[in-house]
Amino acid sequence: MNAVEHTDRLSVFKTYKLYVGGKFPRSESGRVYEVTDSKGKWLANAPQSSRKDARDAVVAARKAFGGWSGATAYNRGQILYRIAEMLEGRKGQFVREVADAEGLSKSKAAAVVDAAVDRWVWYAGWTDKIGQIVGGANPVAGPFFNLSTPEPTGVVAVVAPQESSFLGLISAVAPVIATGNTAVVIASADAPLPALSLGEVLVTSDLPGGVVNILSGKTAELATPLAAHQDVNAIDLTGADAELAKELEIAAADNLKRVLRPAVSRRSGKEAQGVTHPQAVDEDWSADPGTHRLTAFLETKTVWHPTGALGVSGSSY
Repeated sequence: MNAVEHTDRLSVFKTYKLYVGGKFPRSESGRVYEVTDSKGKWLANAPQSSRKDARDAVVAARKAFGGWSGATAYNRGQILYRIAEMLEGRKGQFVREVADAEGLSKSKAAAVVDAAVDRWVWYAGWTDKIGQIVGGANPVAGPFFNLSTPEPTGVVAVVAPQESSFLGLISAVAPVIATGNTAVVIASADAPLPALSLGEVLVTSDLPGGVVNILSGKTAELATPLAAHQDVNAIDLTGADAELAKELEIAAADNLKRVLRPAVSRRSGKEAQGVTHPQAVDEDWSADPGTHRLTAFLETKTVWHPTGALGVSGSSY
């Protein structure tokens, strides 16, 4: 029989790893846990990150922050668009992983992946425009220029949505890095595979190592040290349940972290605090994302500068 026609092959199972500092380490603890699909079928063993892995991810994110935040907004947009190109090229893989993770048909999973790629393009286009929305010149009494400009907050810990393993993940991560922040991402505990595969896209798309770091494992075990970490500047609690979110908010207050925790349901307009899985109610990931996630982790710097006098008459420009 022709070797090309031979169909009896050994299964080549994928080894999923963390994505930290532009590299793919296993958890320093050596632990893994089983990931299954919606019907309980085994899919893969994912690394179960430890607190040490979380600390290493923060170190990598802090190291990358200076270069990433200092890059031009136009350059960040180019890199984000390149990521969208790479996602589009690996669409088939993500369709399979999203279908398994969320119990969707292949057609519905394809629609989710298409929406995720479109969402990434959306945020890529905002990198050099958000400053025009939230910054500007302020009228003041006196011969001064008074300019307000947005600046990234720093290292942002992102507790990714639990149910929306890819579209929700991208909707949370893309705006963080689009505005110049770096991220430590805790993937969905039950469906981490699309997030871990995202790391394989990021490493081949000109994104500097450390800008995005992806961990998998138990959400509370990883989020707790990140919320208390003195070198983490902000935290997105989208994927935390109500009890965990409360604990993380208290820990985050120690160094005055910015905290993003959806409080109002966009679908009903009613208060949704205390919901076990707030993202299931508060976030309709298919809706127009708006700019609220872009502005959530920005600081505003205001600078005064004298205009100077143009003559003895005292006129100025």
